[in-house]
Formats: sequence, structure tokens, C-alpha cells
Amino acid sequence: MTYRVCFVCTGNICRSPMAEIVFRARVAEAGLDGLVEVDSAGTGGWHEGDGADPRTVAVLAENGYATAHTARQFQPSWFSRLDLVVALDAGHLRALRRLAPTEQDAQKVRLLRSYDPAAGDDLDVPDPYYGGAEGFAECLEMVEAASAGLLAAVREDVEGRAA
Repeated sequence: MTYRVCFVCTGNICRSPMAEIVFRARVAEAGLDGLVEVDSAGTGGWHEGDGADPRTVAVLAENGYATAHTARQFQPSWFSRLDLVVALDAGHLRALRRLAPTEQDAQKVRLLRSYDPAAGDDLDVPDPYYGGAEGFAECLEMVEAASAGLLAAVREDVEGRAA
């Protein structure tokens, strides 16, 4: 049974595709790519059909990640097929929990940086869209730091299902 994770930011061109691509790489490295499906979307549809922001593509490529992405908007009906919905900031967390059809679905939504023990109290991955390349590099660092903890949690859930 496939475990499904969807990362969500605002427009699905910066943070969430970055998280999707990084986490997909971690899943593959862990040998879980046949068991875990990784996806991303935005809370809004402004960029639907567009590729990832060129600065996202550049920072990912500079760090050895392959990039292929088409932006889309998160739909409430997706909750029924998803196991985990990972919000990139508190605004996305609130928006997704409001969209959730049931309380059980709302509990599937978590903040990405909550999986990084070094994150402290600030669990938002800041939106780099209106800044320069350094903001995208900072986001990548945050995404990579949280991915190890997220992978451990997902692995535990996947192994729990198999038991």
C-alpha cells in the first residue's frame, strides 16, 4: 500500500516543489521509492500549469537535484488519498486545515519544519519569491534539514502498516 505525501505552499512554484524534489530524493536514497509517493501543490491556482520558479530550479540544480515540475492547486478531495499533507508555513497550515473535509483529514496536515529538531520555535519556511537567490538557498537548507526527520516519521508509518 503506497504512502502518499503532498507538500503545499502558496503557488507551487518555489517552496513546495523544492520540498517535493528534495524529499523524493531522500525517499529514493532510503530505498522507499516503491512505497512512498511524493507530490506538491499550492493553496492558490495563480501558477497552475507553470514550471518551478527559475531560481528554485537553479538552486536545486546547483545542489545536484533533478527538476521536473508543473504547478497545480491543492484540492480538498485529495485528502481522502493522502496520508500526510506537509505545509511550508503557518498560513498554509491554517488554510489546509480549513479545507479539510473531516477532523481526521485536518490531522494529516503538519508543518515541514516541525520535523527539524533544530528549527526552534520558528517553523515557517519563508517565501523566497520576492527576494534574491540567497532566499532560495536558505529555503533549500531548511527543507534539507527537515527532510531527515520527515523521512524517519514516514518510514515509521510505512513500516507500521507493513507489520
